Amino acid sequence: MSAPIAALFASGTGGLPPAEPVDFATLRLPASPNTCLAAPPGGHPQAHVTVPPFEVAPDAAWAALLATCDAQPRAFRYGQWPERRQAQWVARSPLMNWPDIVAAEIVPAPGGCGLFLFSRSLFGYSDLGANRKRVEAWLAALGAALRR
Repeated sequence: MSAPIAALFASGTGGLPPAEPVDFATLRLPASPNTCLAAPPGGHPQAHVTVPPFEVAPDAAWAALLATCDAQPRAFRYGQWPERRQAQWVARSPLMNWPDIVAAEIVPAPGGCGLFLFSRSLFGYSDLGANRKRVEAWLAALGAALRR
């Protein structure tokens, strides 16, 4: 059984190959409608969602990002690269246990920081909007955490 297929029958991050960081500067989205990319203004030409800058220090946003994303339902930390302020999670669907990968990176910006948030399906062509809904929910949760 290949690692991706094994991921269907596992829990948490089980069955997946080791996580690797995402290079948002060179990221090219697939033609399939099973991804959602949120980026700072002008941060990526294929972004589906624009994230206004956060008026907090990058390190404060990084700490809030980790706490917020770790608290999301059925989300499991998959990898992290603190020197880049990037982390990844496996988010599993509630009914079928499908694993999606969510990558987030805090980047410095004038007056604070920006955020890349990329959710993608590992299986199938369409996700029926699940990745976009996840990105919007995680952005709302992070925004609320940063306002506290």
